[in-house]
Amino acid sequence: MGKLSTVACAVLCAAQFPGCATITRGTTQTVAIDTPGAPGATCMLSSPGIGSKSIVTPANLVLDKSQQNISVTCKKKCYQDAVGIIPSYTETMTAGNVLVGGVVGLGVDAISGAMNKYVDSNQFTMIPIQGCKPEI
Repeated sequence: MGKLSTVACAVLCAAQFPGCATITRGTTQTVAIDTPGAPGATCMLSSPGIGSKSIVTPANLVLDKSQQNISVTCKKKCYQDAVGIIPSYTETMTAGNVLVGGVVGLGVDAISGAMNKYVDSNQFTMIPIQGCKPEI
């Protein structure tokens, strides 16, 4: 088999496996958000990948995977605001994708966000404000 035939075969094989993480892990993920000791807090999530979303804790929501971290700000009367991030990191299976799907598979996973993962369970601590009485 000539060099050109080998390259053509490799390209065709790579096209058969569009993206390992895209196929096995998907492009969305369920993420849990909680404010222990302060249920009912309103949290605003924002990133270039997801835009802005508002949730009330505790909550589980499905997010599109992205390489962008998600900024979180939680608010509740009589509590100091909680601010933090939900970090995005690269899945370990991405290295295997280069072997199976090649550059094409890696590219598909990068574009779809499938090679990234958020921390599954996220807690944001809210500190009570001394002397504050919530309205009933």
